[in-house]
Amino acid sequence: MTEEHEEHKEQTTAVSVEQIREALRRVVDPELHLDVVALGLIREIDVNASPIVLKMVLTTPFCPFAPWMVKQVHEVAEKAAGVPVKVEVLQQQWHPAMMEDPSLLGF
Repeated sequence: MTEEHEEHKEQTTAVSVEQIREALRRVVDPELHLDVVALGLIREIDVNASPIVLKMVLTTPFCPFAPWMVKQVHEVAEKAAGVPVKVEVLQQQWHPAMMEDPSLLGF
C-alpha cells in the first residue's frame, strides 16, 4: 500500500469526539427518558486510542438497565466511529450537576 493511500485511509476512518457524542444522543435512559449525553453519563471519549476508549458512568451503581445501556452505547459508538470501541464503566458516582442542563430533571 502506498503512503498516499495509507494517508487517505486514515482520513476516511477518522472520527471526531463530537461525531460520536452526537450519535450517542440516540441512546436514551429508559427510566429518565433522557439521552446518555444530556445526562452527562459519557465522561470521556479518546479517539486517539486504538481501539477508541469511551468512559461512562451509570446513574446508580445498581442500575437495572446497566447491561442494556452499556451495550447500546458500545454499538452506537462503534457504528458512528466505523472502528472498534472499548466502553469502560467508571465507578464514579453520578450527580445531576454532571448533566448538560440539570433543570431537565427539576434540579
